[in-house]
Amino acid sequence: LYVYVFALVFGVIGYIDDYQKVKHHHNTGLTAPQKFLLQLAAAIAFLCLMRYEGMLSPNLYIPFFNTHLVLPWVVYMIFAAFVIIGTVNAVNITDGIDGLSSSVTVPVAVFFAVLGGMWQGFGQLGVFAGALVGGLLGFLCYNHYPAKVFMGDTGSLFLGGAVAALAFAYDMPLILLLVGFVYLCETLSDIIQVTYFKLTHGKRIFKMAPLHHHFEMCGWKETKIVAVFAAVSALFCVLAYLGVMDR
Repeated sequence: LYVYVFALVFGVIGYIDDYQKVKHHHNTGLTAPQKFLLQLAAAIAFLCLMRYEGMLSPNLYIPFFNTHLVLPWVVYMIFAAFVIIGTVNAVNITDGIDGLSSSVTVPVAVFFAVLGGMWQGFGQLGVFAGALVGGLLGFLCYNHYPAKVFMGDTGSLFLGGAVAALAFAYDMPLILLLVGFVYLCETLSDIIQVTYFKLTHGKRIFKMAPLHHHFEMCGWKETKIVAVFAAVSALFCVLAYLGVMDR
C-alpha cells in the first residue's frame, strides 16, 4: 500500500505539471525548483514512514557480494532521498518516444514480481509489481508506435515512483544501478551533453540528448530504439536477478 500511494503521489505531481502545460497552452508546467521540492517532500515522507513501520534499514545491500554496508541513519536517509528523486526523473527522461518508457519498465516490473513470488514476506510487493506489468502491457497496446495515447509526466513520474519505491521496499536500492541501467544511461547522456556543451562553448558529444534522440538522429527507427532499449533493460534485469539470488 505504501509503495502504491508513493507512486500515486508522484503521479499527482506529474499531473499538476501536465495540467499547467495544457492550461497555459505551452510546454512549461511546474518550474524545476517546484518539482524538486515536491519530489523531495514526497521522498522524505515515504522514507520516514517506512522507517517508522520498521520496513527500512540503513544496511545497504550490495548485489553479487551478498553483504551489507552499514551507514549512519542520517547519511542513509539523505542518500535514499536523492536516489529516489534521481530514479523518478531518470524514468521521466526516458519517456521521449512512443512506447519507450513503458517497454523499458516492463522487465523491471517483472524482476520485482519474480522476487515477490520467490521470497517469503514479499508477496504483496510481487502482486503490485505484477499488476504494474499488466498495466504497462495494456497501455502499450495504445502507446506503441505510432502512439494513440501518451503517458506524459503523470505516467512517467508514477512509474519512476513505483520503481524507486519497490527497490527500497525490497531494501536493496543499489539494485537500481542494474534494473535501471537504461534510465541511468539516458540521464548520464543528458548530463554529459549539457556539461560538455557549456565547457566547450557549443560543442556536442551526442547528436542530440538524451540517448534515444541520438540514435534517432543516427537514422534508427523508433521501433528499433524501443526494441533494443527494452532488450538491454531485460538483460540487466537478468543480471540483477543473478546478483540477488543468494540473498
